[in-house]
Order: sequence, then C-alpha cells, then structure tokens
Amino acid sequence: MDYTKITTFGALKTSGYKPKTIKEELRQNLITKISKGETVFTGVHGYKDTVIPELERAILSKHNINFLGLRGQAKTRLARLMVNLLDEYVPVVQGSEINDDPYNPISRYALELLKEKGDETPISWLHRNDRFAEKLATPDVTVADLIGDVDPIKAANLKLSYADDRVIHFGMIPRANRSIFVINELPDLQARIQVALFNILQEGDIQIRGFKLRLPLDVQFIFTANPEDYTNRGSIVTPLKDRIGSQILTHYPASVEIAKAITAQEANLEAAQKEQIYVPELARELIEQISFEARNSEYVDEKSGVSARMSITAFQNLLSTAELRMLKNGSQATAVRLGDFMGIIPAITGKVELVYEGEQEGADIVALQLIENAIKSIFPVLFPKIEKLERESDRYPYDDIVRWFAESEGIELSEELSDLEYFKVLDDVVPIKALIQQYQPETKSEDIHFLTEFVLWGLTLNNKLSKYRIGMGLQFQDNFQG
Repeated sequence: MDYTKITTFGALKTSGYKPKTIKEELRQNLITKISKGETVFTGVHGYKDTVIPELERAILSKHNINFLGLRGQAKTRLARLMVNLLDEYVPVVQGSEINDDPYNPISRYALELLKEKGDETPISWLHRNDRFAEKLATPDVTVADLIGDVDPIKAANLKLSYADDRVIHFGMIPRANRSIFVINELPDLQARIQVALFNILQEGDIQIRGFKLRLPLDVQFIFTANPEDYTNRGSIVTPLKDRIGSQILTHYPASVEIAKAITAQEANLEAAQKEQIYVPELARELIEQISFEARNSEYVDEKSGVSARMSITAFQNLLSTAELRMLKNGSQATAVRLGDFMGIIPAITGKVELVYEGEQEGADIVALQLIENAIKSIFPVLFPKIEKLERESDRYPYDDIVRWFAESEGIELSEELSDLEYFKVLDDVVPIKALIQQYQPETKSEDIHFLTEFVLWGLTLNNKLSKYRIGMGLQFQDNFQG
C-alpha cells in the first residue's frame, strides 16, 4: 500500500500503518536484505569479512556506533550508506521542527496540535534521504549548535517570557529526531560538549538554559574517530564511550587488488580522459603500491596514516600529466608513461604527514623515494631478482641490456616526446624486448613500452644503470658514463 497519499492522522491509523523506532527500521530492513541475499553496503571494498559483519551485528543489536580508524578508511561512507536501510518514507506531524511521530509526539507543538485536531491532524511524509544529519566536531562547536538555545527574536515576535519553552530554538540533534546523526572526529569535540550528549544517548533528557525537557529523541547516533586524535587533540570522555554500544575498527586495504578497485570507483575521471588515455595495468598497480610503501616508510608518520585519497588524487594527476602532454602535442590519444609518475608528486606531498627525518629529507625527495620503492617492490615479481653480489663467471639476464648501454651513449626520454618519438627511443633498446619476451611473454602490445621503461627504472634502482634528470626528462646511461 502507498501510505504517502495519506494526509491525516486518522486516515493513517485506519490504514494499518505500524510505527517503528529508527533502530527497529534499521534492524528489520537489514534482516530483510540479508534474507534476500542482497548486498547491504555497496561500493565499500575490503571490508566484507571484517568491518561489515561487525556493523551488521551492531545494527541487529540496535547500538549507537563509533567507527574508529585512521583517515581515508571509509568511516563516513559507511555511515551514509546506512540511510539505505531506513524505510523509504515515514509520517511526521506537519510543521514539526523535530520530525514528530504522530503516534509518539514529543514536542509541545505536536502535542498541542494533536490535542486540538485529533484525527484531523495533518501529516506529511519524510523521505529517507532527508533523514541524515552530519556535523564535523571542531573546537568551536557549542551546546547551542547541537542541542539548542533560547531564541530572543522568537520571544520578541511571539511576545513570550523567557520562562516559556516556546522560545527555545532546537539544535541539530533534536532536529535530527528519527534520523541518523553523525558526529565526525568525535575526540575534537570539547569534553564539556561531550558531557552534554550523555543523557541524550541514555535517557533522552536535554537541558537548554535551565529548561529541563523530557524529549525521548529517536536518533541513531554514529560517531567517527581517529586514534591519532586521542593524543594530539583530545579524547572521548569515558562516560560517553560507555554509552556507545559498538566500537568498530576500520582499516586500510589489505591488498593492491582491493586498493585498485577503490581508486577505480572513486577517481571520478572525465569521459575524455577515459576514452583518450590508455592506462597499463602495471601503472595502476604502481599507484597503489606507492600508498603501501608510504604506510611502511620510516619518513612517514604511521600514526597519521596514509589515506586512500592519496591513491585517488595521484591517479587523477597521472592521467592529467598524460593528457597535458597529449594536448601540447596535438594528439587525439596517448598512453600513460612511467615518466608521467613525476606528475603525481604534488598529490603525494599533500597527503602524507612526515616525521622529523622526513622533513629533513624534503617532501619532494620522500615522494620520489616512495615512487622508486614501489618500482623496486614490484620489479622482482615480474623479472629475475637482481642480486647485489654476482660472480663475473656467471651470465645474468640483464647482461645484454647493460652491454647495450655500455656500447652506446644511452637514451633520453623527454616528457614532451610525441608517442611516435617515445616509441622509437625505447624500441632501439632491443635487449629489453628480448627480456620481456622471455619473462613476460603474455604482455599486451600496448603495454610493451611502459614495461620497457619500467625495466629501465628497475635497473637504475638496482645500480645496473644510471638515471639523470635533464631539463624536462630523464637520461639513462651506463654506470661509467656521464
């Protein structure tokens, strides 16, 4: 039955509609989706066996929830996805500031309207998308912002005494009655403000300027917190933490494959970039490996974490670097090159918090080192490992490449080379083609040149060749040249 056509409380009662609390809505709709085999939290990768089951248990238990994890771990996204577990529409007393349920009115306005009009009380319908409120906890947040305050303008207009509770202006939490209310970065909220939440979570009492109001608010609270904040800026006061039913720990992607899926979903590329710029799969893996290297780097503050947003913005910069070269060369299409990774350095430096040693090295140097470490990590997966000590009598897979560079002047890869010029320079290094054919024979033709450049970088990072920055490009030479 389409209840949304009902406009009065009397008609609602005769329709057979049964009211539910928001936690009952979430629980029942979750049970329905699970029984039908539907995916409840779509677009969240890597949490299927960890975070999602814990969240589902919390919903079934009707708990208020705290997501605890480092930045960029989809905490707010999970909270927003819970909206999909709400009923599509719920009835409210028309004109109510706090979404009063006509079956359980709590505001003075709704109580008086129902007393006056009874079954003729007008009702309206609130869509689930309008039942989500969010507040970022900052030091300047006040009790008035969250709970409410006395409104002198309302008192003057209505000619009311300040002793009359009709002069109250409700804050964000009462206005989120029958909704999901999210407070992000909870430790940043001043302790005295956190204290004001105690009774709301437990008994539903709120106090505004001496008014003691019994408002049993029907709110699903979700908090997010970063463990770093516990020491740097504040903490969650113990009595408040005690009133939060479930604390769920989030985490970063456990594998490059999961990280790639997240970046592909969130990158939000322009249609022209998707159509005109080819991205080798190895380039996508490198982007994600950089984040993994950053999380393990001695120069990066591990307590701060490395957000998944770093990979997303780095990927966007990577394609923009290729696109800029394409536009300058007047081409209609191009492919990502390994040299284009120099263009992602600004995306890295803006997303990592460096320790003292990292600051001394310099943000740009650390960013380049992370790129190089990613190449070094992937190189032995694709090609034979380069040993530090090699006997002169043995023959190694890279001997022909090293000899080619020893007998030539090396190569220069300018960032401004057209695709044809770029291909010609790399095609001249014939021994690399043979190496790829031997160890990566299934490489797609469109990936050959990226993989060729990858081999060059890998050999320089393992001290088999030398790499120099020259103007707008790189020069690769034998170790004894230059």
